[in-house]
Parts: sequence; structure tokens; C-alpha cells
Amino acid sequence: MKKYKIAVIVGSLRKESLNLKTANALMKLAPESLSLEIVDIASLPMFNEDLETTPPKEWVKFKEQIAAANGVLFVTPEYNRSVPAVIKNAIDVGSRPYGKNSWNGKPGAIVSVSIGNISGFGANHHLRQSLVFVNVPTMAQPEAYIGGAAALFDNNGNLINDSTKEFFKNFMEAFEKWVVTNA
Repeated sequence: MKKYKIAVIVGSLRKESLNLKTANALMKLAPESLSLEIVDIASLPMFNEDLETTPPKEWVKFKEQIAAANGVLFVTPEYNRSVPAVIKNAIDVGSRPYGKNSWNGKPGAIVSVSIGNISGFGANHHLRQSLVFVNVPTMAQPEAYIGGAAALFDNNGNLINDSTKEFFKNFMEAFEKWVVTNA
């Protein structure tokens, strides 16, 4: 069985982040052919074109991690109807310098996570717009808008909602097919 290396990008840096808990739950429920690893974006210096000639070591490492992946899974909260700055920064860093886009052609998927009922809809769709430009073919169905996320996990970060668990399993199976088809 071929293994596909998947970079997981989590847009919330908080220690008890619902997005991190969601990413961990998705990773546990993924098919065996997907090898998922969270890629740190917290330490990426902010994109600055002046740094492209001598990029910071964190940029170089990040670009190498994305380039080595067969696909990418984004798990994002919504901040002010858009994605967190750390995700936009990661996209910018990974796509530059011009002509050296580490994201290019990597099949992707997005899961937006929120405590509210809108479920990160705005962030999900803003992220899709950026991914189109950096040429990440993004899975359209099933869509994953996870609302009321605070009630889905126990105090240890374990997913306790059976219907969400089933949805995550189905989502990851669909993502596996997407990766196999597009990698």
C-alpha cells in the first residue's frame, strides 16, 4: 500500500485550541494510507520580500516540509470573517519567491472549526480563494464546517461526539480518494 505524506496546517496557535483537537481527531480517523503530520507555522517569521534573497531558516524548513508532502490538510478557525494571519503568512512563505511555489499541485482539503453556529464558513471560503492562486486543488465535497466545537471534546481533547466522529472518518476517506486522484 502506497503511503501519502500529508502536511497538516493548524491555524490556531492556542495550547487548548479546538482546531488542534480537531486536527488530532482527524489524524486518528484517517485511512492507513495517509501519514499525517502537523507542520509548525507558529515560528514562521512574517513574510517580507526583502528576506527572499537570504530566507530565514524557519522559511527554508517550512518550504521543505511542504515540498515533501503529497497533500495538505488545513484546519482553521475564523478570525473576523477570514483566516488567521498565521495561515495567510504560511501560504505566502510557501509560495515565494515567485516561481518556487512549494504548494504547487498539492491536493488539499479544508476543515473550519468554530464554537459558533456559522462554523468558520467565511474562513473556509477565503482560504479556498488563496489556495486557487497557489494551485492547491482543494476538495469540494464533503465540505467541513464544524460548529459548536467546544461541546465535541472531553477535558483530555478526545472527540466524544459519535456523529462527528463518523463525519470525520468519512471526510478523511474522501480526502484519501482526493489525494490518490490528484497527487
